[in-house]
Amino acid sequence: MAHLEGKVAYITGGSKGIGLGIAKILLKLGMRVAITSRNLNSAQQAAKELSSIPGRVLPLVSDVSSLASENEAIQKVIQEYGQLDVVIANAGVGHFASIETLSEKEWKETIDTNLTGVFHTVKASLEELKKTNGYIITIASLAGTNFFENASAYNASKFGLVGFSQAIMLDLRKYGIKVTTIMPGSVATYFNGHTPNEADYWKIQPEDIGQIVADLLRMNPRTLPSKVEVRPMKPGGK
Repeated sequence: MAHLEGKVAYITGGSKGIGLGIAKILLKLGMRVAITSRNLNSAQQAAKELSSIPGRVLPLVSDVSSLASENEAIQKVIQEYGQLDVVIANAGVGHFASIETLSEKEWKETIDTNLTGVFHTVKASLEELKKTNGYIITIASLAGTNFFENASAYNASKFGLVGFSQAIMLDLRKYGIKVTTIMPGSVATYFNGHTPNEADYWKIQPEDIGQIVADLLRMNPRTLPSKVEVRPMKPGGK
């Protein structure tokens, strides 16, 4: 997929943070992009922000916890662009609490979004990706191999996502579909109620993840990096 101009990317959770950063980079490479949010206004505001970059952006409403919602969003992508080449399964949530205080609602939302949501995105897009020898990139986390306190739901979702991604990578190679999971450390985003600020200068920036995505898409078709770990160069701003 070294030649990216005109290719179509579908990015879940694309209205802010990592998803928006990826969209910016792909647009600059001449790709057409569809971004989703659970809120139409958020998707439209992100599309307005992206309008400063030449290219086509399709804002969509979708809730990855619903397979029907993802099916509908993918069909709108096909209606608008006629094809699908790249899927970025990025939508995610985080609830961080001790198992003593973690609620069932928080557990279910974390698993339904971070793990089952990726399953829904892949299922909804798979037949279209078979037509284009497409690429699936899941956005996991270093929390997918490193457990930490007050993160049982988040760790479970990301450990599961890493395993899911690696397994479907083996399933889909025979169709010419690549699957890679990117596992970032600290990223300067709005995740978990945080507002990016000047103190985040040391963190990975969303566009940095976008550049990794671009590098993966331009890699020789014979080569498949199935898992990419990325950390800040200077942890904690040291």
